[in-house]
Parts: sequence; structure tokens; C-alpha cells
Amino acid sequence: MLRTNINLLSYIGRLYDVENDGESILLKNYHPGEQILVQGNRSNKVLIVKNGITKCYLHEENDKEYILEFLGAGEILGEIEAIQNIQCLCNIKAISQVEAYSISIPFFTGLLEKDLKFNQLLLHTFSDRIINTASRASFQQLHTVEHSLSQLLSLLQKQDLTLGKDDMAAYLGITTRTLNRALKKLNQ
Repeated sequence: MLRTNINLLSYIGRLYDVENDGESILLKNYHPGEQILVQGNRSNKVLIVKNGITKCYLHEENDKEYILEFLGAGEILGEIEAIQNIQCLCNIKAISQVEAYSISIPFFTGLLEKDLKFNQLLLHTFSDRIINTASRASFQQLHTVEHSLSQLLSLLQKQDLTLGKDDMAAYLGITTRTLNRALKKLNQ
């Protein structure tokens, strides 16, 4: 549920300390509720979360949100858009106070062209995302809403997170009404 990537965080932290020219990698702060990336807009940076929690979500044409993932320390944001030179595919919003390394696109592109270790870390990140997305999709298809909800509630408790009903419903891909019915069944 909460994705982290400590290896990438350590690597970019070393780059920030050693190779940073004061413009290529900056530390940025975002307040809870602040929009970090906006679906459909262009971004001039790639971000790696140093600490805090963000939510990655799609805003659908029917005015509904679907939460893809919650991203924490070490997770990279905006990299696909930078690689493909496209507009942001999704929204990223700060859930808690967030501190992130903000990497300029030219510096990010240079890392892709010259830094084998960075490329290996990025490939590992992409493969993890594919595995996690496939696992989550199959889990949601094979289990009842009540079972998925109980798993989500357990994860929230383990990670000491609190989500509103709208966010829980958006994460499970259900309506708030369906969520309320499932919560009622679980409480019986």
C-alpha cells in the first residue's frame, strides 16, 4: 500500500551531497493537501520523496478519483513523463508534510545517459511497479470488497495511517456507498 524505495533514496541523497551544483537537485517542501504534479500539465522536474507520504491518483472524466498508490520515502515522481516528454499522466498530492529532491530534467536525462547504477535502480523501480500493479489487480478481481477492505484497514493500522472514506473508496476502486455497506458488514 505505501511504496518506498530506500535504495534509490540513498543513491540520490549521495548525488545531492556530492555532485549537486545547487541547481540540478534541490530540496523542496510540500504541505499536506498541496498538489505536487497535476494530471495533464507539463512538469519541469522529476521528484524523489525524501520523507512524507503522497498519493498518486487519476482524475477520471466522470469526476471520480482512482488512487493508484501511496508513495513514500525514495519513490520517484514524474520520471515517465520526463522520459517520454509527455504531460503528467496522473496527479500527485502531499498527504503529509513532504520533503522531496527536485531534479531538473536535463540533469535527470544526463543520469539516464551516463549513470549505469541509476539506470539499474530505475529499472528495479519499474519492475516493482509492474509486479505490484498486477498483484493488486488480481487481488481486487479475486476477492470480495469486504476482504479487500479488511486487508486495507489492516495495512493502514500497521503503517499508522489514516484515510478518509473517499480515499479508501478511491483506492479500492469502489463508490463511497459500496464502502459504507462493506464497513457495515465488517462491523456485524
